[in-house]
Amino acid sequence: MSETAPQISEQTPQTQLDQPPQAVVPKAKGRGPAWLALLLALAALGAGGWSSWQLYQQREQAQQQLAQVAQAADAARQQLQQGEKDVAKRLAGLPSANDLAEQRDLLMTLQGEQQRLAQSLSAVLGKSREDWRLAEAEHLLRLAMLRLTALQDVDSAIALVQGADDILRAQNDPQAFAARGELIKVLETLRSLPQIDRSGLFLQLAALRGQLDQLQMLAPEYILPTEPQSVVSASDGSRWDGLWQQLSRYVRIDLHADQDIRPQLAGQSLAQVRLTLALALEQAQWGALNGEPEVYRQALAAASDVLDTYFDRDNQAVQRMQARLGELSGQSVVAGMPKLDEALRSLQAYLKQREAAERMPEAVEEVEQ
Repeated sequence: MSETAPQISEQTPQTQLDQPPQAVVPKAKGRGPAWLALLLALAALGAGGWSSWQLYQQREQAQQQLAQVAQAADAARQQLQQGEKDVAKRLAGLPSANDLAEQRDLLMTLQGEQQRLAQSLSAVLGKSREDWRLAEAEHLLRLAMLRLTALQDVDSAIALVQGADDILRAQNDPQAFAARGELIKVLETLRSLPQIDRSGLFLQLAALRGQLDQLQMLAPEYILPTEPQSVVSASDGSRWDGLWQQLSRYVRIDLHADQDIRPQLAGQSLAQVRLTLALALEQAQWGALNGEPEVYRQALAAASDVLDTYFDRDNQAVQRMQARLGELSGQSVVAGMPKLDEALRSLQAYLKQREAAERMPEAVEEVEQ
């Protein structure tokens, strides 16, 4: 570009002298490439600056990354050193080969002692479990005695004695033969007893108490007219009829005069008699529920006397109640309960014999030591 510009400037005066003067026409020949070259140079310069800036930024980032890597390496180096120190401390704390051998021997000895202790414990627990079961059998037998004595509950006593016999049978010990024999005798005696339904008797008497309102009094009740009939006419027949009606209110003709005439009950007197009968039935209920035969039969006899004295014997409800009282008085509320003392003594003797047999090996070991 520098060489082209002087040439143009040198040729311009010569051409102007040789040619006649003409109108000056401006020409831009040769300036376009100069501007283009200038623009390209500027673009190249900008691109170079941009590239230099990018390289500078990348260099800075690389330096920062190198610094971070160096820091991480230092931290890792410190951790590794600390880990080496910890491992060294642990290694220093570990026992030596001789110590390990001694500890191994001690461990084997301890395992042997533990096995022997486990065997001894299992043997002791087995004996203790058997002792507990035998103590349970004795407790069941005592409960059976209590049920028979206090409540006379035969079914519960049978179940309890059967449980005690099952425990002795599970022992499979020939020495328990005598005790089992006594228990089986008691079981057969209990099973042969008559079945006494005390609760059933109690409910039957309660049902009879509910029927007291159906009982009738001795004599029928006569209902009189509220107002006497007035004399309508003055004839003799109507007068005699009115006179007869007035007299019939005070006169009663009984065709069965040979029978006993008893006072008629009504109102409060009838309520008191029914209350007395209800109390007698309640007393019979108490005697049946508590196994008191004398109280039971005396209460039923008192109720029968009240029915016979104050109520009509020909009444069907009274007759049915009298029949039911007779049937219930024949029911038994108590049975002869067997004694379980002999069975209990036999079981206790077996337990003492077993305890003495268990103590004999211990005494022998003490003598040997």
